[in-house]
Amino acid sequence: MTVTKMSWRPQYRSSKFRNVYGKVANREHCFDGIPITKNVHDNHFCAVNARFLAIVTESAGGGSFLVIPLEQTGRIEPNYPKVCGHQGNVLDIKWNPFIDNIIASCSEDTSVRIWEIPEGGLKRNMTEALLELHGHSRRVGLVEWHPTTNNILFSAGYDYKVLIWNLDVGEPVKMIDCHSDVILCMSFNTDGSLLATTCKDKKLRVIEPRSGRVLQEASCKNHRVNRVVFLGNMKRLLTTGVSRWNTRQIALWDQEDLSMPLIEEEIDGLSGLLFPFYDADTHMLYLAGKGDGNIRYYEISTEKPYLSYLMEFRSPAPQKGLGVMPKHGLDVSACEVFRFYKLVTLKGLIEPISMIVPRRSDSYQEDIYPMTPGTEPALTPDEWLGGINRDPVLMSLKEGYKKSSKMVFKAPIKEKKSVVVNGIDLLENVPPRTENELLRMFFRQQDEIRRLKEELAQKDIRIRQLQLELKNLRNSPKNC
Repeated sequence: MTVTKMSWRPQYRSSKFRNVYGKVANREHCFDGIPITKNVHDNHFCAVNARFLAIVTESAGGGSFLVIPLEQTGRIEPNYPKVCGHQGNVLDIKWNPFIDNIIASCSEDTSVRIWEIPEGGLKRNMTEALLELHGHSRRVGLVEWHPTTNNILFSAGYDYKVLIWNLDVGEPVKMIDCHSDVILCMSFNTDGSLLATTCKDKKLRVIEPRSGRVLQEASCKNHRVNRVVFLGNMKRLLTTGVSRWNTRQIALWDQEDLSMPLIEEEIDGLSGLLFPFYDADTHMLYLAGKGDGNIRYYEISTEKPYLSYLMEFRSPAPQKGLGVMPKHGLDVSACEVFRFYKLVTLKGLIEPISMIVPRRSDSYQEDIYPMTPGTEPALTPDEWLGGINRDPVLMSLKEGYKKSSKMVFKAPIKEKKSVVVNGIDLLENVPPRTENELLRMFFRQQDEIRRLKEELAQKDIRIRQLQLELKNLRNSPKNC
């Protein structure tokens, strides 16, 4: 397969998305006064759904994030309540796609936690999680919900492992152990039957998640991969990375043959990471650079040249990360096809940016709003773990999104015990590599000693009670 270099000449072609433009929300519709985290981890630190906006914040000791109802725009008070149960910095947050008040977070404290946000948002600081998931031996950098199955969560840690959690039982049920370095990114295909990962070992992998089997692997020498995204049902992958000349670059791959990219295109000479976002409904790809204010957008097709440049949204304010509104939260009356929530750290500002298709008609534009994945899961955890694949349950955006999810998260009752996956105890002692890890391990062991002492004291009391009962029985007069 030959690598096709993209021509510098603009491709003029008929497209309904050729004139899509970015519209920044008015200042009163932004979220201001937010102490956005200064952590340099390459994540978005932001998650959004049709009800809430969540942002990881700077905090002294432990890790925290804000959860703000979308209608509560404007200036956020400094004492606004936070979710602050983690003992280390929060590195990633993701909303459950099927239950809109459930959010997952992961942290440097090696844990993944599941939180339930009350109706109307937080009224006081939240420190107690619905579920605390311990299985990684080092900090956890990424979390991803399965796209079609309820209560299946993936987490990737600095122990080079991906754990698959069944939240119905609150335990890890599978472990993917094929990476030799830190996992940088995870992306699912449409039905969640395939997982693509990029890794610090410079390899792009396509994995069957239930078995952990690597189906395809690419060693990217000329294109150091950073981020990957599945392009819907096209059987294509898109990666962003760095070329051998240290320029920012994108590459398009056939998911069934990663021996060579279909195309590579150099973007620019800037150094910030390129975040890719793909909209399967419009076949549009958005590229946003970390540390610059631009968002480029392209149209993807199955025929050559595969990738057609449309336009670029420009802004002088650099973005640290971007949250993306799910389709059912968009304003269809304004012909909005995508919405970003841009983190501007220097101003403590979250700025909504709407991508709009200019149309004169006020009627519903069916050609730009096909049936789209909705808020109903297609599978239960047991069905998916049993080998069933099913496409997402689709919904129409025609009537505007009014239906609230009827699903409720029920946390399983758990006993503290060892976590064994594939015959390996994930909580067994691993030698700490840094002073922070040593301290975390020390505090975890202190907690465990305290718990065991309390258990021992309770058992001592019970023994004394039983001894007294036995003594009373012996001393009581025998009935004739």
